[in-house]
Amino acid sequence: MNGNAKGKSEASAGLTAEEAKARLQAEGPNELPRHNARTPFRIVLEVLKEPMLALLLGGGVVYLILGDHTEAVILVGFASLSILITVIQESRTERVLEALRDLTSPRALVIRDGREVRIAGREVVRGDIIVLGEGDRVPADAKIIACHDLMTDESLLTGESVPVHKSEDNDCDEDADRRPGGDGTPFVYSGSLVVRGRGKAEVFATGPKSEIGRIGQTLGTLDTEAPKLQSQIRLVVRRFAVVGGLVCLLAVVLYGLTRGNWLEGLLAGIALGMSMLPEEFPMVLTVFMAMGAWRISKARVLTRRAAAIEALGSASVLCTDKTGTLTENIMSIAHLRLIDGTAMSPRTDEKIEPDDAFRAIVQAGVLASAANPFDPMERAFVTLAGQGDRPCPPSGWQRVREYGLRRDLLAVTHVWRRNDDGEKLLVAAKGAPEAIAGLCRMPDSQIEAMKALIDDMAAEGLRVLGVAEGVCGADLPEDPRDFSFTFLGLVGLADRMREPVPAAVAECRSAGIKVIMITGDYPATAKAIATQAGILSDGVVSGAEMNDLSDQQLAERVKTTNVFARIMPEQKLRIVKALKANGEIVAMTGDGVNDAPSIKAANIGIAMGGRGTDVAREASSIVLLDDDFGSIVHAVRLGRRIYDNLVKAMGFIFAVHVPIAGLALVPLIFGLPVLFGPVHIAFLEMVIDPVCSLVFEAEEEEKDLMNRPPRGTDAPLFSARLIAWSLAQGALALGLVVTVFVLALGRGMPEEEVRALVFFSTVWSIVALIFVNRSFSASLASAVFRHNRTLALVLTSVVLMLALTLYWPFARQLFSFGPLHADDLAVAVFAGIALLVILEAMKKLLGINPTR
Repeated sequence: MNGNAKGKSEASAGLTAEEAKARLQAEGPNELPRHNARTPFRIVLEVLKEPMLALLLGGGVVYLILGDHTEAVILVGFASLSILITVIQESRTERVLEALRDLTSPRALVIRDGREVRIAGREVVRGDIIVLGEGDRVPADAKIIACHDLMTDESLLTGESVPVHKSEDNDCDEDADRRPGGDGTPFVYSGSLVVRGRGKAEVFATGPKSEIGRIGQTLGTLDTEAPKLQSQIRLVVRRFAVVGGLVCLLAVVLYGLTRGNWLEGLLAGIALGMSMLPEEFPMVLTVFMAMGAWRISKARVLTRRAAAIEALGSASVLCTDKTGTLTENIMSIAHLRLIDGTAMSPRTDEKIEPDDAFRAIVQAGVLASAANPFDPMERAFVTLAGQGDRPCPPSGWQRVREYGLRRDLLAVTHVWRRNDDGEKLLVAAKGAPEAIAGLCRMPDSQIEAMKALIDDMAAEGLRVLGVAEGVCGADLPEDPRDFSFTFLGLVGLADRMREPVPAAVAECRSAGIKVIMITGDYPATAKAIATQAGILSDGVVSGAEMNDLSDQQLAERVKTTNVFARIMPEQKLRIVKALKANGEIVAMTGDGVNDAPSIKAANIGIAMGGRGTDVAREASSIVLLDDDFGSIVHAVRLGRRIYDNLVKAMGFIFAVHVPIAGLALVPLIFGLPVLFGPVHIAFLEMVIDPVCSLVFEAEEEEKDLMNRPPRGTDAPLFSARLIAWSLAQGALALGLVVTVFVLALGRGMPEEEVRALVFFSTVWSIVALIFVNRSFSASLASAVFRHNRTLALVLTSVVLMLALTLYWPFARQLFSFGPLHADDLAVAVFAGIALLVILEAMKKLLGINPTR
């Protein structure tokens, strides 16, 4: 006994300054280690290796060599913009560990050389004695050696919305479970918040060895997935580059052998190669992602990574945290019940009358709470008390003594004295219903009745407390059990469901998206909240059950389970990995540090912007600025729309390349005059083609957008059906334009006039392809009259550009155009209209839809 007392005395004196300095040097500071963070320069070097960027820069060099400085500047400008966007996005993702590091290094009050000193959190070392008080952030993982009524909020580690009380336990086994969560444990954890009481604790883990440090290390090992669309486009660009290079070489040889002019053959080959080089693909993708991020931001959703936009359209599973995501993370009193079963709900019933029994319960709850409480349950009592006419606590009363929570008595008791009557004392107590029943010495029959009421309330997901009051004389006992209490009733506290959640869950279900709730709360509470939200589940899997499942077994279990409770951070990560192993596209929402690893590992990481920690936000790819769960569904809707429109744009570009490349190749094969040179191809591809592609980004969503199942994980952007339909469109457009070409030559038109006529016919065919690809529906009226303000601007721009090339002498000379008459222009416009009518008829007859 003396030895224990001596050990405790030595511990309470803390470390000496020399001991602390030696440990700081040996074990390192109390912060997360810096991983190999990528600097902006390093990111630029990585971006420069990308084939798409190399093509943009290479194209600029080709234009520069040819003397086309304008085109060269445009291409280099797009390349520079791509580098800038990538550097900004990637630099932001590197800040996740910095945010964690800031969270784990608050100021700390420690005992050094027998006296209290305040130091930087990073200077706390193993063996330090830290002094904790209400409102303090715990600087390191520590074992409590002394405390009074100590409660901490560990929700950032466990996800539980309710603070847990702590107790002193000097006989605790060194190998005992030291994980966060659960009442009555003698451990506190770095980053958690003291919401009530005070205490001292001896540090046993700092920096990366702490619980929050483990999360940081996990984050450091997770890699963000590369955008799949970018990979697909990179592959297509490579293939086009190879094929284009071979065709270009073949064209040069063919021209030189058949016409004997190798220099003109080289120019013709360059034009043909440019016509087949799909430099629009990466640019259009960049535009769509940037505009998509802007559109989603209008719905109060911040997109941090472009990959999330493309993944939103194929999300098949949405994993959501409970606290702060489905619920408001604000405790409120939902039900008040008397022992006879009489109940009221402050949410829906009339306000509590000043003199009724329910008012007495609320008043006693306030009297048993702190004056300015941090504890969310005590704040709930104070908030509800403000609804009545009688102030709580009543005026003229003064608190004289507090009895805090103990391991053997999970109840708080406060004693009050009336100022005008020093002999009369009022006693109020609240706590676990069993503890309150013991204080009131309730008979077994009443205890059984009370347990039945508790079971009913717990089934609704409520946290149940008992409340009692009593009176006593001036002599106060040492143990609150010696007071004479009267049982007042039960209080059910709940973390309220966010109003939009049930509707959002229902819409997810109609869109084929499975919603899974993963929480650190108890199974009964989790099941009740899931039921309220409309999350259908046959059962609840607890963290303890998960520990007994192998990764393969878990992958099978997640196919049928929608609710997981009492889950630790690494288990959330296992769930996400199990879902991904099943081929699911996983979206994970959350707001706490405990959610960060699973947020980062998911295909779509979604953080709450209002209540979410910096760590969760920095680990995420999407941030909900207003913490509205319904915004997730809106973001999914926009993601599907963006993908649909991207498919339309890519199909359009495929189709456009056919007549452009064909008009560069056909003259070489059949010995006709070469109409288009590099400047014409550059104009078509770098001006008209990309500008027209912007029309698709602004297209409205299809009617069945949210009634389709999620897009398959292996669904390619360039599907065989899309390519076939695009080639068919392009081939028909080429056929019409070549017909105009041949007829014009047959009429004896000068070559410069033929060039202008064929060029104008090509442009109007491209405009017709815009209308054809605007909608997947088979309606011609829909194709023409579907609302799109951008389309009107694009058409106006096209008309102005064509007018400039025809009537501005400098442009007409640059393009080698001859004058066109009204009937020539009518032929060009008619070719476009004919193409539109024929393709729309094909869509209707064949039921063509490239996305199905």
